[in-house]
Amino acid sequence: MALNYIWIAFFLIAFVIALIRLIFFGDTEIFMHLVNGMFDSSKSSVMDIALPLAGNMALWLGIMNIGEKAGAINFLSRVVGPFFSRLFPEIPKNHPATGQVLMSFSANLLGLDNAATPLGLKAMDSMQELNPDKETASNAQIMYLVLLTSGLQILPVTIIAQRAILHAANPTDVLIPCIIATFVSAIAGMLLVAIKQKINIFDRVIVIWLGGIIFFIALMIWCLTHYLTKDQIGLVSKVVSNLLLYLVPVVFIIGGLYKKINVFEAFIEGAKRGFETSVKIIPYLVAMLVGIAVFRACGALGYVNDGLRWICVQLNLDTRFVDAMPVAYLKPLSGSGSKGMMINVMQTFKPDSFAGRLACVFNGSSDTTFYIVALYFGSVGIKKSRYAIPAGLFADLAGIIAAIFISYLFFG
Repeated sequence: MALNYIWIAFFLIAFVIALIRLIFFGDTEIFMHLVNGMFDSSKSSVMDIALPLAGNMALWLGIMNIGEKAGAINFLSRVVGPFFSRLFPEIPKNHPATGQVLMSFSANLLGLDNAATPLGLKAMDSMQELNPDKETASNAQIMYLVLLTSGLQILPVTIIAQRAILHAANPTDVLIPCIIATFVSAIAGMLLVAIKQKINIFDRVIVIWLGGIIFFIALMIWCLTHYLTKDQIGLVSKVVSNLLLYLVPVVFIIGGLYKKINVFEAFIEGAKRGFETSVKIIPYLVAMLVGIAVFRACGALGYVNDGLRWICVQLNLDTRFVDAMPVAYLKPLSGSGSKGMMINVMQTFKPDSFAGRLACVFNGSSDTTFYIVALYFGSVGIKKSRYAIPAGLFADLAGIIAAIFISYLFFG
């Protein structure tokens, strides 16, 4: 129901604002912008997202099927089982969904979007098999989705690359702030869902695992910043990410040979489901992205930013962060939109300005909540998302607030 009301609000708010601009300000082209936005976004939903995703889906679902038959997924399930059994108590121990969730999180951590989405959709499908009410999101699915919306990522390669393209003096100076902000977002979302689902977050296993993850991230950041130059960080990121990505199918294939399964047939069997899933999500993508497009085209985001700036002035607060806020507004709505706005902010205020750096941290602090809800829940036919959207937006808000404070701390 939350998604229903939000989608309706996109269109009604856009209509009211456009009508005011037409009647009181003589903007005769505003409705043309809304209509063009609808057509452009509906086309890009299919041509730029769904169809390219079909190939990735076929590839990675085929590889995942090899991994399942070779026993790799069950092995991962046993390794992380103690931790996941507490965080996802509805998923039975050693269930394949546990390994699939871990695989998708690993791809997200490395910023491997092409692999992360197919793996994540496979994990959601496995959790749907355990879901007693097929139209209502289960507790496990909500926890998984909220953690995804936090956008937890160790190496924001695309952000660093874009800063380098725009000639930032030190493209990697946003690395640590991005990691901290997205980690705050992930922890905030996890804690909220854990409280809602009455999960004991002080359980010894959860504390040990989270402590270990925090230690690993801190150690990695320290090593990167103390022993490598900015060029070396980019090189290591590129090599390690792609090495690990290619290592996954190689390990699965070797495991399949060891188990004496028909690896090629296993791949084909899994790949057949890729196109079916891609077609299934098209209506959800079109609906959500068209709603977001008209909301952006009417100028609503600009009005929100002007209001925020006025409030900050009245409270005698520093307003430099407001220049980057459009990125934060767009991030839960549109990944491409927030990326485009990040580039726009860096071009307008320079990449080494406070606003330019904060825009990058905003873009790396969370993921696209509404897109993820439409994509993942739509792929398995869930119509009632329960509190998934509010929890995801709460994680986004935590990431935004953390990004602002951390940027002031790092960049003054």
